[in-house]
Amino acid sequence: MVRKFSRIRVLAAGLMAVAGLAAGMPAATAEQAPQRILAIGGAVTETLYALGLEDQVVAVDTSSTYPPRALAEKPNVGYIRALSPEGVLSVGPDLIIALDGAGPPDAVKVLKSAAIPFETLPEARDEAAIIANIRRIATLAGVPQRGEELATAVADDFKALAQVRARIAAPRSIVFVLSASGAAPVVGGAGTSAQAMFELAGVSNAMAALSGYKPAVGEAVLAADPYAIVLMKDQNHGVSDAAIKAMPAFAGSQAMAEDRFFRMDGGYLLNFGPRTPQAARDLAALIYPELDLPAMPEHAWTTDQPGVEPPAAARP
Repeated sequence: MVRKFSRIRVLAAGLMAVAGLAAGMPAATAEQAPQRILAIGGAVTETLYALGLEDQVVAVDTSSTYPPRALAEKPNVGYIRALSPEGVLSVGPDLIIALDGAGPPDAVKVLKSAAIPFETLPEARDEAAIIANIRRIATLAGVPQRGEELATAVADDFKALAQVRARIAAPRSIVFVLSASGAAPVVGGAGTSAQAMFELAGVSNAMAALSGYKPAVGEAVLAADPYAIVLMKDQNHGVSDAAIKAMPAFAGSQAMAEDRFFRMDGGYLLNFGPRTPQAARDLAALIYPELDLPAMPEHAWTTDQPGVEPPAAARP
């Protein structure tokens, strides 16, 4: 493996030169704003598009599902945790912005040693981190004023979300199912992005006794009795209602008894980008339908909102 990546280091400069010539890319200088940005991470891509930098995005990764045209129109360098240095360098970026966790580590080491700025951002889980990432991305992209405008708008959305949460008198307990592992669903426990979203939406995590994403087994899980079960509607994480019902984890729970299964787009729910206040409000609206929660403000970057599926009992 070490020998393989050593060869890649030798090839990196050549790949960049070829890619740059093919694209007619001038040599970047410290004074120039980047013109060929590679976005690795759904929140990075979503933020760049929200900043109006679509034309500067040269390629994305597979987690960049919003806006939908990003993956449809831009080259795809692969899964964020399984990057290939050759694939990344071949698109000729003059700036790489990636979320923490991009990998594998050897590939990231090679990319950081290439003559291209490679910037990493922490994975946000709350309002402060989301807004900080917006400002950082805008600064890296050379548009700090746009970043301030977007950060201010998103901060205002979080204020509106706080007013939504204030209407929730008694938080309901729900569970997020990531996938299925054998006879047990894999659920989001404490310290997960799912729990962070639950907190923003004013709901409690029925699986808080677990840490991380774990199979739902044991007496504590069986006694959780969630009000509802939230799943991703993404194809690669698809777990049918029937499959969940066949598992013993939540047998006898009110969620099972009332067919309260809700599905949301995974990127919308868990990317923690500019649309996070809207996603949290939409989750709250599913769990507290009787509150008739007000809609969040709409913006240019929220107009392609993915839908959420109603509970099974309400489907035609």
